[in-house]
Amino acid sequence: MNIRTGLLLTIILIFNNALFGGEKVGLIEINGAIGPATASYVDRAIKVSEQENYKCLIIQLDTPGGLLDSTKDIVQSFYKSKVPIVVYVAPSGANAGSAGCFITLAADIAAMAPNTSIGAAHPVAVGGGMGDQKPDDTMKQKLENFATSYIEAIAVKRNRNVEWAKSAVKESASITSEKALELKVIEIIAKDTEDLLKQIDTREINGKQLKTVSAEVVNIPMILREKLFQVLWRPEVMFILMLIAIYGIIGELSNPGAIFPGVVGAIALILALYMAAILPVNLAGLALILLAIALFIMDVFAVTHGVLTAGGIISFVLGSIMLFDQAESAMRLSLSLIIPSAIVTAAFFTFVFGKGIKAQFLPAKTGKEAMKGKIAEAITEINGNSGKVFVDGEYWNAVSDSPIESGAPVEIIEMQGLILKVKPANKKG
Repeated sequence: MNIRTGLLLTIILIFNNALFGGEKVGLIEINGAIGPATASYVDRAIKVSEQENYKCLIIQLDTPGGLLDSTKDIVQSFYKSKVPIVVYVAPSGANAGSAGCFITLAADIAAMAPNTSIGAAHPVAVGGGMGDQKPDDTMKQKLENFATSYIEAIAVKRNRNVEWAKSAVKESASITSEKALELKVIEIIAKDTEDLLKQIDTREINGKQLKTVSAEVVNIPMILREKLFQVLWRPEVMFILMLIAIYGIIGELSNPGAIFPGVVGAIALILALYMAAILPVNLAGLALILLAIALFIMDVFAVTHGVLTAGGIISFVLGSIMLFDQAESAMRLSLSLIIPSAIVTAAFFTFVFGKGIKAQFLPAKTGKEAMKGKIAEAITEINGNSGKVFVDGEYWNAVSDSPIESGAPVEIIEMQGLILKVKPANKKG
């Protein structure tokens, strides 16, 4: 009876595995800079993996770096996770730079694909301008000291090479996957996800044995909110929003009543200010961009033959290069974006803003003021309070202090209601 029962249970288990797919592991892919959206995505993926009882969560990583605060959030999510975390730096040619180094070292299992790299863990703080000024140098030193102790604590907790981890921050050390395995920075080199699942099979994490050799890999994609936030927080987006804010607000001021440019500019300004609180903005770079705007505006009113505009373009380019932390590759703006933006901005102030301002000082072309000084033709004799003139394709009643013959040219002095007051036009030549 026991043999039959055991056989029946075995058949049921086999049938259950065939029907429901057996063991499963979660997989997410992180490509690009580490930011708030990345931290939110990782935290949600861990919760999903726990709810679905996945054997582990694999994070396929390829990043040049990112923000230290977001990195800390990810590391804390790893520590709280009830499901084993496997960070896999892949595909071949991928890099776990800066923030990616912290994240890889913090995983339960650290793996890399062949011909990948890890290191150069330079820290970037949220909202911190790290320029060349002395106060910033002090802050930079404090930040590096914190990052060194933080990565050391991670390496100790995960039993990885502490000395190399510290050198990744202090000396920006960077090594290949093969060297990382040799130095015990990682545990596995796997050519692909299937190979990774085979190598981590039967490993024990927190007293639990992984069973992954034949596990189904379930992709956990980003939700719309995370995708949107991931796009918005990038330095390029903030830079473009800042330009839209400038164009919109200045455009509204130079063309009062347009409304739409002002509304768009105000929205872009609010978004740019919000992102400035997250991204490491350099105040010196921002000041140079504001100086460039001032030079563009001054050149509209001063006759400098473009000298101020040229200075504005130089200031704009330098400010844009310095706008974000240059030590972190993920925070750099490319010249392919900066140079066209400088040219477009200069053209905007020269043509759009310049024409708009000059138009406000031109004589009025409609209404009462537009009629004053125009030359018309007397259609009838104008004597005292009666007479008609023809101007701008219309017939008008006209009065004059002196008699005017029919057909004679007259000059409009003023408009009194719907009646034009005229006088004989001065003959030229």
